[in-house]
Amino acid sequence: MTDSRTDAAELRRRTQELLAAHPPATTDRLDFLRARFDAGLAWVHYPEGLGGLGAPRSLQAVVDAELAAAGAPDNDPRRIGIGLGMAAPTILQYGTEEQKRRFLRPLWTGEEVWCQLFSEPGAGSDLAALGTRAVREGEEWVVNGQKVWTSSAHLARWAILIARTDPDVPKHRGTTYFVCDMTDPGVEVRPLRQITGEAEFNEVFLTGVRIPDTRRLGEVGDGWRVAQTTLNNERVAIGGARLPREGGMIGPVAGTWRERPELRTHDLHQRLLTLWVEAEVARLTGERLRQQLAAGQPGPEGAGMKLAFARLNQEISGLEVELLGAEGLLYGDWTMRRPELVDFTGRDAGYRYLRAKGNSIEGGTSEILLNIVAERVLGLPAEPRTDKDVAWKDLAR
Repeated sequence: MTDSRTDAAELRRRTQELLAAHPPATTDRLDFLRARFDAGLAWVHYPEGLGGLGAPRSLQAVVDAELAAAGAPDNDPRRIGIGLGMAAPTILQYGTEEQKRRFLRPLWTGEEVWCQLFSEPGAGSDLAALGTRAVREGEEWVVNGQKVWTSSAHLARWAILIARTDPDVPKHRGTTYFVCDMTDPGVEVRPLRQITGEAEFNEVFLTGVRIPDTRRLGEVGDGWRVAQTTLNNERVAIGGARLPREGGMIGPVAGTWRERPELRTHDLHQRLLTLWVEAEVARLTGERLRQQLAAGQPGPEGAGMKLAFARLNQEISGLEVELLGAEGLLYGDWTMRRPELVDFTGRDAGYRYLRAKGNSIEGGTSEILLNIVAERVLGLPAEPRTDKDVAWKDLAR
């Protein structure tokens, strides 16, 4: 027998009740978002009391359609994507009940922005080799180290952090996962100016930062397993975003092709057709992946989507610059800014071309993701690794 909470008609009824009690036209935006969370209509597949109703993930589209038709505000998901796509599922799976109730509501409403303190300048693409240290002192952990390429650190209230707590065991076994308060003493955020001229990324220095043990996620020494939940969700969030046909990077170049016939050549036409088809295949594959998520947590398949996303963005943006000819060499604005989000489709072709270069680095380099696909999806033999059983402190640096 179907639970009434999982029925599409029941979700429509609950959504209409929310709209009647909190009319979007006359309700403060934040008040509406809080009410939506409390009604279980934020992410319907989450448990009751945590913004959901324990319903199938696929029924979220029913709620979203009703709210969009009524002109209800959303939570600006692009601005808070790290919180929604990475921190929230990790907190849901590994957090205590107190942590879930403290963090999930303001995370979803956008009252508190999150960032991700994973990458380090000394570890490169080998996240497990990270060297940021967390040493326990009573009921607190004292953290020292440096993180890099941290999106939104200049805006964030909280961070998900992985740090080394035991240097005497191999690198995958001696880390622990924490929630770090970005306003605490010892946290310093510095901008990293990128090829676009902006600084959406940052480097973060942690000097004697004290984190209560109550803000640890998972067991001591189990940080790598907890981090896999974050990373798998991150790749789906980056590479598997829901898009309409011609959504994303393919949209602007297809639009230019239709509107500017004088720019067309046979060669560019063939390349555009090939990339259009590949973009549509990736979009439909992403839809299938999201449907599979209804059965549980994302697996390594998200690495394939992230790979396709990076390659397509770089090839499509390169085609767009070529199509525009001399116009493609122009760049609209080199102002040093610290933006709140990445806007691929709202900027010019030069910005898209330069910013897309980072797609094969952020969220896991394409080289690392190829290994993940080969070993965990295709089941191919793993590459030889000589450091798996060596204590972290004995690794060559």
